[in-house]
Amino acid sequence: MGEVLFTNVRILDGSGDAPATGEVLVQGNRIRRVSRGGYGGMAGGARSGGVGGSGGQTVIDGAGATLMPGLCDAHAHFSWNDQDSLEAIQRMPPEEHTLFSAGVAKTYLDMGFTSAVGAAAAKPRLDVVIRNAINAGTIPGPRYLANGQEIATLGGLGDTSPPHIDIPELSFGVVVSGAEEMRAVVRRFIKYGVDLLKLNLSGEEIAGVGAEETPMTDEEAAVAVSEARRRGKRVCAHARSAESVKMCVRHGIEIVYHASFADEEALDMLEAQKDRFFVAPGLAWLVMTSSHAEKWGIDPNGPLALMYKRELEAAVETMRKMHRRGIRVLPGGDYGFAWTPHGTNAKDLEYFVEMIGMSPMEAIVSATRYGGQIMGKPDELGQVREGFLADLILVDGDPLSNIRILQDRKRILAVMKDGSFHRAPEVSSQSRQIRWAS
Repeated sequence: MGEVLFTNVRILDGSGDAPATGEVLVQGNRIRRVSRGGYGGMAGGARSGGVGGSGGQTVIDGAGATLMPGLCDAHAHFSWNDQDSLEAIQRMPPEEHTLFSAGVAKTYLDMGFTSAVGAAAAKPRLDVVIRNAINAGTIPGPRYLANGQEIATLGGLGDTSPPHIDIPELSFGVVVSGAEEMRAVVRRFIKYGVDLLKLNLSGEEIAGVGAEETPMTDEEAAVAVSEARRRGKRVCAHARSAESVKMCVRHGIEIVYHASFADEEALDMLEAQKDRFFVAPGLAWLVMTSSHAEKWGIDPNGPLALMYKRELEAAVETMRKMHRRGIRVLPGGDYGFAWTPHGTNAKDLEYFVEMIGMSPMEAIVSATRYGGQIMGKPDELGQVREGFLADLILVDGDPLSNIRILQDRKRILAVMKDGSFHRAPEVSSQSRQIRWAS
């Protein structure tokens, strides 16, 4: 790879520090130099609004645009196919499902998400296949941690087979009952090549299992974590109930999804080890399911929507408390249902600002610096820093003044992953002015 120099950019580096005008030099797949307060002498000559370069160096004049780290979605489901039920997602034929998931991977990258944590797949190896194809350069997509199917308990969230038909393949998740069945499933998914394993500790209202219920036992969770650690894998959990959040802390399940009903004891336990755990509440799912899914049969005044409105109120209050306590809260809103379609993921950052009370800077840190941490690369991902991996986006405008611009694909002027442009600026040969790809 050659050198790329971003000049005349407003550097929002993801650390939480105030942005500054300057230049950033990318060499290979790393950020070689960051110069603030003007042009650091990395390339001479005056430039205005264009792309140029010589000697193997490409110069991007950002014309005052914001250069920042690529975003990370901490709760991604590439194989959720924008349908209205778990069954409709799971029963999509595998050939079409693979193609759909590949398209979703590209959508994430198009929208400036250069990293994503897989929070479960609809089929056992689907995430693994997509991750491998991304890593091989066969398809475009973000850095991705691949998961298996959700691991469910008999009668819990993910067990969608009818009571009168005992066919495991009809269930959305892989259903286990007892520690030894759990051990076998975890070992099978590790054999398939997953990075993560997902446990459904608590329920989910839309699935007919109460959100404050905790169907999975401590013994089952303990075996899953033990087997995962034995092979160097990580565990995440669907954990809405207070008890399920406590189970995450007790067993060291570091990625906690939802946590809506975490009580004071659970919050104390998380805070005591806040450098170990990540929480992705999935607010978009609660907001949209409670008030914006009428087209798909969820009456906003009906019992299901009212249960989600109640949970949304609880989740907002819980996340405010977590934020005040310094517990890491990250974006990732269960996108991929009909009313939470892929590509709208940056809506989470708006919710963090407007509902949780984060500042725009704090919301951006949650999607960048914390993103590097949850991806397991805290010292090389998620910030615009010398030596870090060059996962960068160039944004038309100031996200600190208007966090919503990160939801607009046209405002994301360029996307770079691992030092290469996924979407690069184009130049008019006559005017030499930037004509950004759209």
